[in-house]
Amino acid sequence: MASAGVGTEFRRWNNATKVWDKIAEINSIAGPTASVETIDTTALDTVGAYRTFIPSFIDAGEITLEMNFTRDSFESFLDDMNARTTEDWVIGFPDPDNTTYIFQGFVTGQSVAVPTDDKITVTVTIKITGQPTLESGSVPSSGVAGSSAA
Repeated sequence: MASAGVGTEFRRWNNATKVWDKIAEINSIAGPTASVETIDTTALDTVGAYRTFIPSFIDAGEITLEMNFTRDSFESFLDDMNARTTEDWVIGFPDPDNTTYIFQGFVTGQSVAVPTDDKITVTVTIKITGQPTLESGSVPSSGVAGSSAA
């Protein structure tokens, strides 16, 4: 059954307080944009002259957030980007299973849009590193195992 996006939450693990901090005023979340790299195995004697491939590494992709400008969120993501550290993140979906998508990633981009006739928005891009986890239940009580939050 389909679910509306209303109620979806995006959180960052806080190493100091040992809790997931909710990121406020997000308008949309795009991603992950996962893909499998391919290796070309075509040889001169390949049947039918069609290229052949085998799967290689999986790239978990990126998450892009569009949010209303708030000084706190803007500064927090800017600090993350400048620190160039991998953090723990979770997306909590409002579906019947309370699905969570838990991953490690680092901020790779941040941009601000200041229109003449609308609200100021910020777009943040987070590159996922490693294998994400898809779970049911509730937001986990701790950061990603084996990460900076451990």
